[in-house]
Amino acid sequence: MGAKAICVGINKFAKYPQFTLNGCVNDAKDMAGLCTSLLGFKAADVTILTDAQATKAAIMGQLTAAVADAKAGKISYLLFSLSSHGTQVPDTSGDEPDGVDEAFVPYDIAEKNGQWDPAHVISDDELHDLFQQLPASVLLEVYLDTCHSGTGLRGLEFTLHAPRARFVAPPTPINPKKLKPAKVRGFSLQRAAEAPATHQILWSGCKADQTSADAYISGRYNGAFTYYFVKFTKDNKNSLSRKALVAKIRSALTAGGYSQTPQLEGNASNRSSAIVY
Repeated sequence: MGAKAICVGINKFAKYPQFTLNGCVNDAKDMAGLCTSLLGFKAADVTILTDAQATKAAIMGQLTAAVADAKAGKISYLLFSLSSHGTQVPDTSGDEPDGVDEAFVPYDIAEKNGQWDPAHVISDDELHDLFQQLPASVLLEVYLDTCHSGTGLRGLEFTLHAPRARFVAPPTPINPKKLKPAKVRGFSLQRAAEAPATHQILWSGCKADQTSADAYISGRYNGAFTYYFVKFTKDNKNSLSRKALVAKIRSALTAGGYSQTPQLEGNASNRSSAIVY
């Protein structure tokens, strides 16, 4: 069976120029290049969506088609990378003690009735429910270089080349009495009541209560996490286990003065192996 990679990077947002980032498109292109140069993907198996191409409909359409192919036995490995802003939306399923779901910002993000319009924002529940349809034989690897912080960053000023956090606050506060700032939850591929998803791996650029940096490194903008992920994977010719790789990335970010700690979620066997399909 084959493989499919969907690499998304969004620097610009149709209705919100103030949300502009710098390194997300480079992230998507770098991840796509890594797939074809080192991870064994054919060029035809890699889809890149950037800026205006990366609407919610386009992103979810690509993912839904890939899941359908997996269910039909056409692919055995699905890689999804997303570099953009993270945000929050009201929890409508009742599974969040703080009353909010984590969400991800597409190019066409828009407001409705004082909150993000569900038709133009991607909630963690939507991704979870889609990915849970994958057969157990299909390996899913997700890379999120976004923020999962509960702290709004609107109105902050950023100097030239200073790292910028990849988070935007909801248009209005969500259930402020329910919020528990000391325990802000990040995106997960499985819910607490579910059996462990042995075929699913999640990389995130930071802890749930941190922000991922949109950074200027070596004369170019990237997500700090994506930059070091690509660099160390290439430098070591993909010989490192995922566990060793995330440890190197964490050390490099700490040495570089970044206040984010990348996370790796998956079973012990996957963490101990390199990224191959």
